Amino acid sequence: MRDSALVMQSVGSGRMNSRYKQVEKQINRIEEELKRIGRWQFDPLPDTAFENMGAFGSKTMVLEQWLQFVLIPNVRQIIESGGAFPAKSEIAIFAVRNLDGDEVETLLKLLSEFDGLFHQATRP
Repeated sequence: MRDSALVMQSVGSGRMNSRYKQVEKQINRIEEELKRIGRWQFDPLPDTAFENMGAFGSKTMVLEQWLQFVLIPNVRQIIESGGAFPAKSEIAIFAVRNLDGDEVETLLKLLSEFDGLFHQATRP
């Protein structure tokens, strides 16, 4: 079944394949930036952190953990399976309100660019 999704993706528009590449590049840049600013966590979160976590994981984890343990793996899964992306993303808005420090400016820019990849898809 996975192979058929990949075949459909490659038979489909080159624009969609290009979109997967754009999103993958951006998610890799977000990961690299989290590591560069020292906000990448090497120890896994307990399973309980994923239960009733709320929007952006705000009830059980900090935003950087949600990016690392929820967003990045989920986006990579969509890319790998040839799945559909959400119609929009508003991570940067939440991040502006929840990230502190001068070192996060580049991360905020990357998250805004990530959101923009989805907003562009809905424009005529």
